[in-house]
Amino acid sequence: MRELGSPRRNALDSTPAPVSLPRPQPRSWRRGLTGAWPVTDQAVDTHTSVRAEGELERGRTASPEFVGRQRELKELRADIERTGLDTLAAGRKPPRARILLIAGRPGSGRTALAEELAGRLVGRYPDGILRAALAEPDGTQVPTERTARELLGALDFPTPPGAAEDELAESLRTALSVRRVILILDGAADAEQVEPLLPDSSDCLVVATAEGPLTGLADVRPCTLGGLDTKSALELLSGYTGSVRITVDPRAAESLAELCAHQPAALVLAGGWLAARPKASVAELSKALRHVPEDETAATDPLARVFRFVYESLPAPAARILRLLSLAPAGLADPHTASALAGCSVSAARTTLEDFTELGLLRTVGGLPEQYVVPGSLHPLLKALTEAKDRPAEVQLARARMLERTVRLLQSCRAVTEPDGSPARRKLAGLPRALRFPNPEAAAQWLRIRQSALLASARLAVADGELDTLARRLMAALTRALVAHRGTEAAAPELYGIHGLVLDVATRRELPREKAAALLNLADLDAQTGRTQEALTRYRAALDTARAAADPYATGRAMESIGGAYQELGDWYRAADWFGRALAQRLARDERAEAARLYGRLGTVHTYAGQYGEALRNWRSAAAGYRKEADVPSYARALSEMARVQEYAGRPEESLETCRLAVEWARKAEDVRLQAALQVRLADTLDRLGDSAAAGLHRAAAERMLGEELHGAQ
Repeated sequence: MRELGSPRRNALDSTPAPVSLPRPQPRSWRRGLTGAWPVTDQAVDTHTSVRAEGELERGRTASPEFVGRQRELKELRADIERTGLDTLAAGRKPPRARILLIAGRPGSGRTALAEELAGRLVGRYPDGILRAALAEPDGTQVPTERTARELLGALDFPTPPGAAEDELAESLRTALSVRRVILILDGAADAEQVEPLLPDSSDCLVVATAEGPLTGLADVRPCTLGGLDTKSALELLSGYTGSVRITVDPRAAESLAELCAHQPAALVLAGGWLAARPKASVAELSKALRHVPEDETAATDPLARVFRFVYESLPAPAARILRLLSLAPAGLADPHTASALAGCSVSAARTTLEDFTELGLLRTVGGLPEQYVVPGSLHPLLKALTEAKDRPAEVQLARARMLERTVRLLQSCRAVTEPDGSPARRKLAGLPRALRFPNPEAAAQWLRIRQSALLASARLAVADGELDTLARRLMAALTRALVAHRGTEAAAPELYGIHGLVLDVATRRELPREKAAALLNLADLDAQTGRTQEALTRYRAALDTARAAADPYATGRAMESIGGAYQELGDWYRAADWFGRALAQRLARDERAEAARLYGRLGTVHTYAGQYGEALRNWRSAAAGYRKEADVPSYARALSEMARVQEYAGRPEESLETCRLAVEWARKAEDVRLQAALQVRLADTLDRLGDSAAAGLHRAAAERMLGEELHGAQ
């Protein structure tokens, strides 16, 4: 552990100064970190063996850093086997998971106790440990819909984009009904936040943490945490300082523990500070803490007192970085985030984050390279410092730098998937090394690791309301990166949320074109997941917005999509009407390829409606349009559909002739599957005409074509 500087006296405070303590500097401070450092960047870090964020953890042993709480652990384990009131009343196995509640203030070690308990019990739950944070760093409740979706994602359980809270909660219960997991729900605000997430299976265990009792959850007894016992508090300190400094002056050590109110978070900060200063005695730290200038918070909160002391001991540039970490999305930080917030180099930010971790000011995110989280107990203190010491304009500039850096990283993340020599690759080559990924695999890994922070960045940027231009760029870049690495279908749940945010900004800023595009994107995702009525409502809203914006592209797309929604609902008349409106617009704009496609959609609808004459007329128009555009594959498919309609209309000879023509064009298009399908259709038609020998030849040709294609694929 490296040493940090001693606390500085507040010039406005009239209380005596703290005792003089040694001031050796840690490596980041020795490098001369100042706010004037140039913003130079290092290469993006790309480790290859990391555990996916949110992945179930299996087989973890108890943490070697955990001390004390043996009585609480014993009580919690005993509570698992306790017969509940519902079991006594019904005389049968409980219908849901046992819930253990650990209650305590932030900094009391409630999360550490939950993790320790889960680590000791994980052998009894072979499907692992599942975690969810129910509160944002600022204390805001996380919506149940988001929590359920993230838990389902960790279980690799499919979740349709835009699904409602009730549907997701039901899917979560379904997914957990066949598993034996420990579910840690951290930072619950009330019973209503926990209830929808509870498994309907006694084979699972739920460990919830909260500040107090969760009134409304039946048969749940809170295990309330106070401070550690003296022995455990000293053991925690000695883990940082070594046993010698504790044993040579046990009274001073006990006094220090009392000043920390035996709170684990405060003891960790005190221990980290001592570990950085091997020559400082425990007695000196105790004396210094007694002289910390008290504000209203520090007077009543030992953690705030110790934190203020540690904070005041930092050099000014490091203290500024620490304050600005309160702006990190979802409390998650990495060297790029810290570098952008502070306007310093990535290497300096990396070293500073390591130092903060050793001091207990940050925690590492398990298994992930250079990923850190601001402890929830410290976040309000950092936020208060930021509000007190940084001007609003400086804070907003820091946010803007962070968003701009994120946008550039996302652009690089997507560009690396483009072919060599493409415009995106050429642009990528001109970026600083810090913003380039060596290969698509490294970019995909970065996107996966940072996904929760990236989505939080988008939400925070939109909520800010003053950085909408950057927010729009961020969401556009995030959408492209997700699609490039995961595909539209796999990334649909995340894309649904992003499009919703785009809609919020477009509505607020009165941007009708962007609003129409967001409505269309949301409606498309609704339609893909079977919510056709919801999609239809959004398509109509998009049409109104597109017309108001005089946007012909969005107007045409909306009209066609409305027709598609009616087609899905089986309303052939309205579907044909809206396809006809979209077609008229395409013809007026001389968009021949789009017009040919719409003729085909009209042909399909009329076929479903049994209006074969209208269907044939539209398919002939579609075929003529494709032929004029020299679109050979589409022309062949249009001829194939014409043959199908002729068959339905009871005109097999015409169908036979059209089908043979379609085979010729399918051969020119080198579409083997279409050729095979047409050969089968020819065989069926010939059977109906009584020529079974010729029908057999065509079926054999179809089998040969499909066999050759399958062999070529292998």
